[in-house]
Amino acid sequence: MKRIFKHVTCPFLFKIQYLTWLIIFILVSLSYAANNFKIVRVRQNDTLSTLAQNYLNDRTKGWMIAEYNGIRSVSAGQEIIIPLKPFNKGGLFASGYQTVPVLSYHRFTRDKKSKNRMVVTQAAFEAQMNYLKDNKYTVVTLSQFYAFLDFEDQIPEKSVVITIDDGFRSAFDIAYPILKKFNYPATFFLYTGIVGSKNAMTWKQIQELKQSGFDIQSQTRTHRDMSKLLKGENFKSYISRLEKEITWAQRNIRDKIAITPVFMAYPYGKWNHLVIALLKKHGFRGGLTVERGSNPFFTDNFEVKRAMIYGTYDLNTFKINLKTFVKEGL
Repeated sequence: MKRIFKHVTCPFLFKIQYLTWLIIFILVSLSYAANNFKIVRVRQNDTLSTLAQNYLNDRTKGWMIAEYNGIRSVSAGQEIIIPLKPFNKGGLFASGYQTVPVLSYHRFTRDKKSKNRMVVTQAAFEAQMNYLKDNKYTVVTLSQFYAFLDFEDQIPEKSVVITIDDGFRSAFDIAYPILKKFNYPATFFLYTGIVGSKNAMTWKQIQELKQSGFDIQSQTRTHRDMSKLLKGENFKSYISRLEKEITWAQRNIRDKIAITPVFMAYPYGKWNHLVIALLKKHGFRGGLTVERGSNPFFTDNFEVKRAMIYGTYDLNTFKINLKTFVKEGL
């Protein structure tokens, strides 16, 4: 009897258990779908922006709806899926992964090309910004980029970050109006010792940048190489100097425009692990180099690559620095 009971009842109990788990799985899946996606039929006058505002409370996230559905626009009567939450934070795909280029500029001129390759002409900068627009790149803020690195949020597949170093007056006179024209965010990295001097921005101008929505961050107080000791400097003095370079600039920016910097552009792009440790000690979230390359989400927050854009670049050279995807199959 025991053998008969064993062979007859176990399959039955197994089926009951299987059906129970199947029902639980279906209910959990339906609950997940209900909380993370919504199927809608597009109404007259709906756009990606209005749909994003209605369902995501952020009209700027129409790109997320477009990318999930593989579309560029919507039309009345169309049925689409609204992702209610980020669905691909790390930009990972079966065929590869997303990378984010961070562009680095320094000085600008209205005249013809300068002998100094760090100086970009007004015409070239405007053409580069227009290239980003025409080729459907999205310029994101440095904070949005770091949310991507921290696996906290999703950003558009063709995202790029714009940074401008040092704090020269030409960034205010030339780059600032062009950035406003295209409605592009940018981060201005200041070394505070130059502010107010000849050819540099004033605190009043920097305050205007802040009020216009631009990000202001630190590039130390004097823009000296922090990666090595000065001639005749002992290790104790070296640490003291690093502390002053970091904290004095941070306090100066905070006192002048009420922003406490949390990102550092390393002077000359040079750093070491002691510099990083001190930045972390003083509340910094990341550091940016001038090592050329693009950044996947697994980039170290304190070793972010940036592509320096030189005045000698034509558009073909410029676009080489805009790599937003690496093909690498699973």
